[in-house]
Amino acid sequence: MTRPLHTEPMTRDAFAPFGDLMQIEGEPDVMINQGMCGRYHDKAHIDFDGGRMGVSLFNATPRALPYTLDMMERHPLGCQAFVPMTQHGFLVIVAPDEGGKPGTPRAFLTEAGQAINFHRNTWHGVLTPLHAPGLFAVIDRIATEGDAADNLEEHWFDTTWTVAKPE
Repeated sequence: MTRPLHTEPMTRDAFAPFGDLMQIEGEPDVMINQGMCGRYHDKAHIDFDGGRMGVSLFNATPRALPYTLDMMERHPLGCQAFVPMTQHGFLVIVAPDEGGKPGTPRAFLTEAGQAINFHRNTWHGVLTPLHAPGLFAVIDRIATEGDAADNLEEHWFDTTWTVAKPE
């Protein structure tokens, strides 16, 4: 048994309850590097407790649609940003919290040039590129020596969801 889940385009307003959409829009906030580079300033709210912020590289195996969603996770101690290092969009699945478990998920398809930052404690699916290579820079909380805090919660669904191909 599975439940259908349809994708929707990634927009700032639709994604706002779950995190920040990072993309270039309009004119830059400031021009730098002798006028050769536009800076679009402060596109994500980086928020975490303890530890330190780190930038890691992930190389994820691409998935395909339809995609079976059987598990979601969240990070109670910090946000997590996914910045693709290719010109491909990727699948982003999020859900509101309902009593400590994910509620009804929403699936977004990003476009080339879009990156996302999940707010702290947001239920989300795993990193899901749809094209190879699945190379991403990931900005998140890195535990420091002696840090016993658990920054990962997982929820496995009794009934899976199937993310459909866009119509």
